[in-house]
Amino acid sequence: MALIVQKYGGTSVGSIDRIRNVANRIKTEREKGNQVIAVISAMGGVTDKLIGMAQELSETPPERELDVLLSSGEQQSIALLAIALNDLEIDAVSVTGRQAGILTSGSHTRGRIEEINPDMINDYLKKDQTVIVAGFQGMTENGLIHTLGRGGSDLSAIAVASAVNADICQILTDVDGVYTADPRVVSKARKLPEISYDELLELASVGTKVMQSRSVEFAKKFGVKFEVRSSLNHNPGTIVTEEHEAMESVVIRGVSIERSQARVTITEIPDTPGMSGKILGALAEAEINIDMIVSNIANDGNARHSFTMHTSDLGRAQAALKPVLAELSPHANIETEAGIAKLSCVGIGMRSHSGVAAKMFESLGKAGINIGMISTSEIKISVTVEENIADEAARIVHTAFGLDQE
Repeated sequence: MALIVQKYGGTSVGSIDRIRNVANRIKTEREKGNQVIAVISAMGGVTDKLIGMAQELSETPPERELDVLLSSGEQQSIALLAIALNDLEIDAVSVTGRQAGILTSGSHTRGRIEEINPDMINDYLKKDQTVIVAGFQGMTENGLIHTLGRGGSDLSAIAVASAVNADICQILTDVDGVYTADPRVVSKARKLPEISYDELLELASVGTKVMQSRSVEFAKKFGVKFEVRSSLNHNPGTIVTEEHEAMESVVIRGVSIERSQARVTITEIPDTPGMSGKILGALAEAEINIDMIVSNIANDGNARHSFTMHTSDLGRAQAALKPVLAELSPHANIETEAGIAKLSCVGIGMRSHSGVAAKMFESLGKAGINIGMISTSEIKISVTVEENIADEAARIVHTAFGLDQE
């Protein structure tokens, strides 16, 4: 008998029929003799609807109250699933994040899981009951409801699996697994049977929407083996696990595009100690995440900084930088460029194979695609390209590294 944690996203429980489908999947596992903990998201569209209702009342609703409001979406879906399971004669109980012992910290609507006390969950398991846990939520040390932000249900599932020492955590969604590229963009993309934590982490950080990077980070930290698979069929998915030697034979595991990127370039700033810290500190204080960074010093001793961010953060970034730059130099200037995308190649095989960047740049050059900024890590190469040719660029690189082939 195995202990399985299954996470179902909003699409998987988006209607009464789909909730029945999830209930039948769980019943199948129970009939195999396995115990199941199901972590559930709000029904598809419910969270956005609740946010819309709040914004009709106020342009800036208090985040504390948003947490109370948004957490109700998951409570609705766990109760409905528990009802469906009991109707199938499967003894099931629903528990909120607070009841599940998920302790959180950080700002409202952006909580972080600090620890889980699984006593209540374990008590139900000892009674051979199926436990339905509300994802995306926990409680602060002061007992306040706290939501975990985007991808919070994935994080809840990974954390619960770690706390109860589950045999495996299954992330069930509307995709079959992790592909070498987005199949909607690259028609020859293939599903991967397995991938390492580090590879999926890099792919998540550069635009692959299968999972949020913080969920993968948590799984890697606590050694939680998990599988990404579809809730709409019974096909095997992609196993995400520790890196092993055989993985290095594949140079590139996947290609990813991150759209809606913008570049900010700051010029005419003095090359003095602490200058970069002030600039990046202002952006951090405004809670703006930046990605690729290029810095150089001109012959006249002035520095030039370029970095990328999501297009939606561009206005806030300019507002945050203006007072800092005015303090640094009267000649400082901000240049911005939208309409770009980030194209990335990821694979742990880069560690043991040379010439990866050369092949990527050569294939794009032959197709007449110009690249802008370049960023690398031990297992990733990212470049910026014009957003309107990003799909073509991804297909070219996918073919260049042989990912079209089995």
